[in-house]
Amino acid sequence: MRKLLLLLLAGAFIVSVASASFASDAQTVNGWVSDSKCGVKGASADQAECTKKCIKEGAKPVVVTDTDQKVLTVDNPEALKAHYGHHVAVTGHIDGDKIHVDSVKML
Repeated sequence: MRKLLLLLLAGAFIVSVASASFASDAQTVNGWVSDSKCGVKGASADQAECTKKCIKEGAKPVVVTDTDQKVLTVDNPEALKAHYGHHVAVTGHIDGDKIHVDSVKML
């Protein structure tokens, strides 16, 4: 009887850990990688060089969403390093006006 109880308890623990690891609150937003100086004004293909220049001069990379032109600051800006000025799909964890980038895909 104890073995059965221990097996059931171990099984319940494994299922709870597995379900927690599959639960994700990551979201994907489409938008432009711009800079904190220009924000929405830098959210277009013709502003790509300006975005790169401003970031090189110390501005922070941001994501400007396509749907509502919301400017999201980036917790881990190194994730966007190869995408300054690009139109992208960004998957990550959004908290208010911040995003922690998990992955980036060119659009």
